[in-house]
Amino acid sequence: MADAPITQDVLTIPRKLPDGPVNLVGLTRAAMRDALIAHGTPEKQAKMRVGQIWQWIYQWGVRDFAVMTNLSKAYRAELAEKFVIEIPEVVSKQVSEDGTRKWLVRIAGGHEVEVVYIPEEGRGTLCISSQVGCTLTCSFCHTGTQKLVRNLTAGEIIGQVMMARDDLNEWPVPGAPKDETRLLSNIVLMGMGEPLYNFENVRDAMKIAMDEEGIQLSRRRITLSTSGVVPEIERTANEIGCQLAVSFHATTDEVRNTLVPINKRWNIEVLLEALRAYPRGRNSERITFEYVMLHGVNDSDEDARRLVKLIDGIPAKINLIPFNEWPGAPYTRSSNNRIRAFADIIYKAGYASPIRTPRGEDIMAACGQLKSATERARKSRAQIAADAGLG
Repeated sequence: MADAPITQDVLTIPRKLPDGPVNLVGLTRAAMRDALIAHGTPEKQAKMRVGQIWQWIYQWGVRDFAVMTNLSKAYRAELAEKFVIEIPEVVSKQVSEDGTRKWLVRIAGGHEVEVVYIPEEGRGTLCISSQVGCTLTCSFCHTGTQKLVRNLTAGEIIGQVMMARDDLNEWPVPGAPKDETRLLSNIVLMGMGEPLYNFENVRDAMKIAMDEEGIQLSRRRITLSTSGVVPEIERTANEIGCQLAVSFHATTDEVRNTLVPINKRWNIEVLLEALRAYPRGRNSERITFEYVMLHGVNDSDEDARRLVKLIDGIPAKINLIPFNEWPGAPYTRSSNNRIRAFADIIYKAGYASPIRTPRGEDIMAACGQLKSATERARKSRAQIAADAGLG
């Protein structure tokens, strides 16, 4: 029997309720054109109308059709009857001592996901979610202890970006001098969920983010992080074109099978073959290998030397991530000295090996800590260790 399709769009809810207005957020240009025509816009005008509405929504951040002054009043009223411009609702917001922001946002069906903004000098990175929960059950990740509920729609994914720009007050003002400063300059798909198990919706959302008449982020400012869904890796290069990061975390199949169980389906050798063939795998667009540092599990000098051998021939950098603990986590963080020794071996082999500075730990916003508040079950360390096969 053939494998089931990799993407899981069957788990994505419809864009509208029966007989309800259509949400324009997340529609591709072609889909928006079709929707306008289906609701009475003359076909000859549809492409122009899409361009006008698109700019209002994605360039200026407008949610009210009445503000779209280059459209006639009658047409604006007609749009307001048949369409909505809706993004996820902010339930709560927390701000860390280091300036990191974390929002809990509610999407259709009452489900919730978390979104994180990390400010840095001259830039800022938004970490967005692609699923409610996750199928992967990575044993070091708090999100992995929450079962998959459903995929997010393209509108719910790009809506997180729009919500963050609202909160940062970063929408430009029509007619004002252009400001090249970006508070939200980068997007990473490293939040809740495996992006490549929701490929089409992630692709459509990121195409909107990159659109030159909208949010206008360069593809090099967008990084998609996957745990290793091998069949979708080439599609990522060809259909999205963004930067690629891989949650690697181990140098043997035995350890990776526990840390990242998807490895049982596509092991290290198969994953590395796909990465060596990655169409955008060149020095100017290096693949990032994410490697969480777990005390006594994957942090030995032998692991570091093995990692260097494994990635030989792949334009790469290794992002070392001190483990961010969460309630009941079955692991502890490697010591600073151990992390530095590991990084030194990689650096001397010729690879960049930055050590990520933990951000937002005081609000559970750091890498691997995200989990819907409504789903934040407090399992004991022993329970989670047993689930992970470590007991």
